[in-house]
Amino acid sequence: MVGGRLMQPFSAGNPANSPYPSRIYPAFTSVADEVCATVARLFVYVGVLALFGILGVHAWDKLQADLAAEPVSQPGWSVADRSHPAFAIGSSDKDAKSDTYVIFRHLGGGRKDVLRWLGPGDRPVAEVEIYRPGSEYPAVGVARADLAARMISPGADLEAAGVIESKFGSVVLVRQAGATEGMGSCLGFLKRIDVPALQISGWSCRGLSLSSRRADIDCMLNRLTPLSSGNEPKLGELFASAELKRASCAPAQASASWMTATENPPLRGAF
Repeated sequence: MVGGRLMQPFSAGNPANSPYPSRIYPAFTSVADEVCATVARLFVYVGVLALFGILGVHAWDKLQADLAAEPVSQPGWSVADRSHPAFAIGSSDKDAKSDTYVIFRHLGGGRKDVLRWLGPGDRPVAEVEIYRPGSEYPAVGVARADLAARMISPGADLEAAGVIESKFGSVVLVRQAGATEGMGSCLGFLKRIDVPALQISGWSCRGLSLSSRRADIDCMLNRLTPLSSGNEPKLGELFASAELKRASCAPAQASASWMTATENPPLRGAF
């Protein structure tokens, strides 16, 4: 015991007396740093995921608005980006020029020129479609269903809503079945001409009443002009003849007769 080495006293309550102070405290410090770094990384990951979510929602909303602003291509139809506009709504009024102009072509030779006007939020509020058919010319019932899909939604039902007199002759107006007067009651039209084969259709949601929308449709039809008809002389003759019958735009407040009223004419007696 005299020549041996005495054991150093160790006190658990005093870290300064520990023989391994330089090993334990760095380990604790390292663990704390790792925990803080992990928590910071989690915050960054959650923030990035939230940012991606916000961007995704914004992109989806924009896509929905774009799809609503542009006509949807149907089977057999494709967008003709290289084709030039063939029609215009001629007027000095700045609101006469359409906000979008899209051209579709069919494998059967048909062509559709679609002019659209947009409202708040880039939502379509009016449309005119000039359809020059090829071998694919559908029946009137199909054209009516297509108008309902463009005007309201696929599968919607339409009902008669009066008649207007345009430079192309009498044009039957339609609206959603059961619709009442108000902001949501859009007014549509469909006119077919035999020679040359031509279909003019569209709708208007502009204005606060059906009478103002009827006047809007009347103006769009009377102002519709071809930009060029050199390759289609019959089309030029049709519009030249129609211009002779062109009238000024009907005022929205004009009273409607039983022929042009939006409601079906009342009948007397039993039917």
